[in-house]
Amino acid sequence: MQLNGARILLECLKEQGVDTIFGYPGGTILNVYDELYKMGDEIHHVLTAHEQGACHAADGYARSTGRVGVCFATSGPGATNLVTGIATAYLDSSPIVAITCNVSTGLIGKDSFQEVDITGVTMPITKCNFLVRSVNNLADTVREAFAIARSGRPGPVLIDIAKDVTAQMGEYTPMARKNHGKSGHLGALMQRYDFKPPEPDGDDIRLLADMLRQSEKPFIICGGGVVRSRAHEIFSAFAHRVDAPVALTVMGAGALSGTDPLVTGMIGMHGSQASNIAVDECDLLLAIGCRFSDRVALKTDTFAQHAKIVQIDIDRSEINKNVQTDHHIVGDAGRVLELLMELVPEMHHDAWKAEVFSHPRETIYDEHPGCLTPGQILGAIVSAAPKDSIVSTDVGQHQMWAIQHFHFDYPGQLLTSGGFGTMGFGLGAAIGAQTAFPNKRVLHITGDGSFRMNCNELSTVQYYGLPIITVIFDNRTLGMVRQWQTLIYGGRFSQTTLDRAPDFVRLAEAYGLNGFRASSLEEFETVFQQALASPRGSVIDCLIDIDEKVRPMVGGGSHITDFMLN
Repeated sequence: MQLNGARILLECLKEQGVDTIFGYPGGTILNVYDELYKMGDEIHHVLTAHEQGACHAADGYARSTGRVGVCFATSGPGATNLVTGIATAYLDSSPIVAITCNVSTGLIGKDSFQEVDITGVTMPITKCNFLVRSVNNLADTVREAFAIARSGRPGPVLIDIAKDVTAQMGEYTPMARKNHGKSGHLGALMQRYDFKPPEPDGDDIRLLADMLRQSEKPFIICGGGVVRSRAHEIFSAFAHRVDAPVALTVMGAGALSGTDPLVTGMIGMHGSQASNIAVDECDLLLAIGCRFSDRVALKTDTFAQHAKIVQIDIDRSEINKNVQTDHHIVGDAGRVLELLMELVPEMHHDAWKAEVFSHPRETIYDEHPGCLTPGQILGAIVSAAPKDSIVSTDVGQHQMWAIQHFHFDYPGQLLTSGGFGTMGFGLGAAIGAQTAFPNKRVLHITGDGSFRMNCNELSTVQYYGLPIITVIFDNRTLGMVRQWQTLIYGGRFSQTTLDRAPDFVRLAEAYGLNGFRASSLEEFETVFQQALASPRGSVIDCLIDIDEKVRPMVGGGSHITDFMLN
């Protein structure tokens, strides 16, 4: 059938099962929005306050559902406003497809109004990107982009479409998603990419099984790859079969319940004493879906110095990139664990576990009478909120406190920017998750510095009636930076004190939301219950001490057990 390019794009999105798009219109993408208007309710569109918020929302939708998130933006500044969100998704392997429209083909390369080479800009932070100059290529490009985004190690893909392509008429033939790799032209295109993870080598599996049988002190690091592959059930079965302590990276939260008796807590710069000491004393370290970032392997030449190191990862380029391994397996975490389960017998490591768990796996923070503390806030939230609540965070001290105090039970329950460390990520991500799961409670944990970055998305929360609860850890400073300035820079607090507007309660009310303030545990418990009971979104401004710190802490580049703070 003959359709214009804009309609072909939207029909292809429907083929992919897309039911929600987050975006912001502009001149070059107007043809697409006009067709979207004509389609009525076939695809739900969420208008955010800013393109960056749209990209974070698509990311939050993807992380919480395991599906591909989609966002729209116009050319020029609209497209470049997506860049931070795309980079955030790229560093955390989150599958999104960002769709932009550029100036018409005859104007490309002429510094036209609102023109930018967005494919050039985003080349380092996407799995792949496309510039579509012909309507005849549009459908196959969209199908290919979704296949790339969701396959192998997931990640963001960008499609930039010239404006005149969205107006051109072209032939559209509907195609079920299952047949995309079978058609002649599209099949040839898709063969350029490895859409299926490699089948793990049988000899490698057998060697690892032998290493596990010989180990007396095995230790497992669970990374984001387990979450992304939704391999949490087989991972739990494997960890208990091996009877090994398990540390969770930030991105690995939810792959194994934080309350599981094998969990040692977070590992790395703010890892628990149990986790960091265990990795230093184990004789076999098995890292599954973990890329050994500098926040985990702080000093690579002494990391797991007494252990044989084994890495399992779907992405061959991550093997031996940061830490040299003694053995590795390239493959999907779930598939590798399935094969291992066939070879590994029931094991028992009671003495080793007793040694590991003699060290604290959770930090017990000091509580000060008459002063609201992070532990009190998070303890009250955990007690009152539904256990399946989705938690999004921004980046900083509040992020670490939240991960330490919440015990995440399933993949996609924690939405946080681990690799890129994006302040302002949390509210957009919460919008994406709440849109995907309207009947779940979504909690947005943030700091006063991060919240300032994208608090304009409160307008989105209000307009769509999203009952998101934003809890601000308001210490009137850039807390994590101040912590470094205190411990490393001699207390020289250069440009980190935030003794300035806005009043967050009045800001929430200006957006038509509930605004609360709490300076004691009793006040917080009261207003949090009010927020839970309200159908509207809420903002709770929690006043905490300016010098609250995240503990433990190991300095960057230091040996993993050289704690600056315990």
